[in-house]
Amino acid sequence: MSHIPTEIPGVTVLTKANVYFDGGVISHTLRLFDDSKKTLGIIRPGKYHFGTDRAERMEIVAGSCRVRLDGSPDARDCVAGDTFEVPAKSGFDIEVAEGLCEYICSFLG
Repeated sequence: MSHIPTEIPGVTVLTKANVYFDGGVISHTLRLFDDSKKTLGIIRPGKYHFGTDRAERMEIVAGSCRVRLDGSPDARDCVAGDTFEVPAKSGFDIEVAEGLCEYICSFLG
């Protein structure tokens, strides 16, 4: 059973989009009541690499992707309902073969 939320009540949404890779990845920042931060976004078909300052939890809301964490020889397929965590000061490759992949990124710690 997936624990990925279908809505996030009580948030402030920053209206300026975060645009990466010439529009291949677009997200909006949410500030929660406890001042924590999440982003909601979409990933278009392509392969992208992200670095992390803080640890992150990625929750796949819709679509699918293939993910490889820095330092790992193996990639894994993720579909709607799946999550993966990325350590701080690290990174990951994410690839979307077709369609859109929608996600929630929570910044941990």
